[in-house]
Amino acid sequence: MEAGGRRQQEERRRLRELRQEAVEYYRGHRVQQRVEDALNALFPLRPADLYGELANYFSKFSKAPVICKLVGRKVLDGVGQPTLEVEIYCTVKNYEKKICSIVMSSHSQIPENPLSETTEADEKERNDSVNTAVEWVNESLNTMLKNLKPTDQCEVDKMLGEYFSKKVEEKKEIQKQEEAAEATLTLTSCTPSATALPGEKKTAKPGKKVAVAERRIPPAEPWESVLCGSLAIGGTSLAIAKAAATISHIPLYLHIALLKHDQDSPKEMTLPLPMVTLLNCEKILPAKLKLVKEIILIPPVQLSLKQGIERVLDIQKEMMRLLEPPGKTTSPQLANSKKGRAHNTGKKALPQALKRISHLGCLITGCDNLEQPLLLMQTACNNIGLELGTDMYLAINCAAHELMDYVKGKYEILTGTFKSPEEMVDIYVELINKFPFIIALIDPLRKEDRQQWSNICYALGSKCYLIAEDAATCISKLKIDQNISIPMCSGVVLKYINQTKVSDLIELTGLLDGQRHITILGSPDRESSDDSLVDLAVGLGARFIKLGGLSRGERVTKYNRLLAIEEELAKNGTLREANLKFIAFAEESQPEKQLSDVPPPPKARAVASTALPASPAGSQPACSAPSK
Repeated sequence: MEAGGRRQQEERRRLRELRQEAVEYYRGHRVQQRVEDALNALFPLRPADLYGELANYFSKFSKAPVICKLVGRKVLDGVGQPTLEVEIYCTVKNYEKKICSIVMSSHSQIPENPLSETTEADEKERNDSVNTAVEWVNESLNTMLKNLKPTDQCEVDKMLGEYFSKKVEEKKEIQKQEEAAEATLTLTSCTPSATALPGEKKTAKPGKKVAVAERRIPPAEPWESVLCGSLAIGGTSLAIAKAAATISHIPLYLHIALLKHDQDSPKEMTLPLPMVTLLNCEKILPAKLKLVKEIILIPPVQLSLKQGIERVLDIQKEMMRLLEPPGKTTSPQLANSKKGRAHNTGKKALPQALKRISHLGCLITGCDNLEQPLLLMQTACNNIGLELGTDMYLAINCAAHELMDYVKGKYEILTGTFKSPEEMVDIYVELINKFPFIIALIDPLRKEDRQQWSNICYALGSKCYLIAEDAATCISKLKIDQNISIPMCSGVVLKYINQTKVSDLIELTGLLDGQRHITILGSPDRESSDDSLVDLAVGLGARFIKLGGLSRGERVTKYNRLLAIEEELAKNGTLREANLKFIAFAEESQPEKQLSDVPPPPKARAVASTALPASPAGSQPACSAPSK
């Protein structure tokens, strides 16, 4: 009896202690007070879903989500090649929850006429890089970022940058060891035979011609090596930004804008103008023209994005008709006949133009001279009642870095026709004077021809944009001593690839804005179905966005995202209409007192009322050298 009584007393004592602990625990978390506040607040509302409203009420007192797991996966991009997917899992209200995922675009370009050996080597390199990136994400980065808040973008990017720097140093150390081993092997296997003495040059055989460059040009800068696995850095940084936006219940573009403007929410936002590729000009025989890689359409700024895309589609449809081989179209008489109607009830054969779609999502054609594609564009527009220079504008991607013959020291603009860098400037001046509806030239020269970049900017900077795409280095190399390491130009095409981090883009676009360069966000050759690039462009305030054409799913999905953002901003009343007019654009581009620019271009003043997206105005060419 006494033993049983002692047990009961012990149990009652434990219960009292538990009750006291519970009281202190709930009092410490102010549970009773908050329950009373919730009941008092919700009773007048009498919500239909009382417990759902209670859950919403108490959710604001829950702890901020933290990263609990990163998952890297090997997936396929838009051309069926491997790339990296990164998934972010967070601990949300004590449960593990998948927040978001992103798919990275690949950095490698797609050659027009690749060799089988080159293709195999590229495929192996790409597979190795993606496999390494998956390993980094699932192991090192997963451990490193655990328990961090996704909203701490700067802290995450700092850790990612330090990790990448460590990997770069490890790679350099391995290379040094390999070089030392090779040097040792060479010394041991070397025999004193009839090899040339150090410093002694072998003489050419009599009568043998030796190829000598016709003129000295700046040598090509070495290709920037891409560290195997670097996709993991860019993929993780972007995935973290997207996770933070999802947790905050805001779109990614607004989250990026808040990061750029130190959490100061912009009252209005401007959409970037789309650069829509319509034609991809082949540079292989039988086509002779090499100077033009892409013909790009830019809708006038007075149109909404939706209206601009519809107009581009109309031009594309007419261009397909013009490019269709003779004899393939059905005559009106046949279409109206019974036979014609019976024939047309079956599955229609695709026009020849539709059968030749580039990986850029546009039509492929070959041309014999520089004027041919431009006159073709004029014809297509005129046929549907549009006028180039008023209803639509053009940009040309010259991709001049692909044209240089380093033996001759000249650019091969047509098959067998070579021009020096100085002559290239004259060609562009003549081209823009003859076709003033061209308002942008992309990569008109190699980045090494800096003097010619300056010359072309002074000659054409008041008439069109001179844009560096491949002529600019990768984002990590663009920032040097708070300056922009690019030739004199109007703006730069930035691509989110490899080890690029969200913080890098924010910092770099801030530098570009301060030096009055325009920012263009561009998609690489090997694009994925992820549409985060569009949110980056809107959030960063890019002037243009270059997404390719309107005929491949991985590219069309980005245009659809841009259309959805336009609709959302218009609905919220935050779409910045004033910035879509040329006058507002000119006012926005007035230089600071310490910067000098040329007077507003006559062309810009003449067409200001038509809202032409012209180059920035000032008192020197719109393309200005980086400030010292």
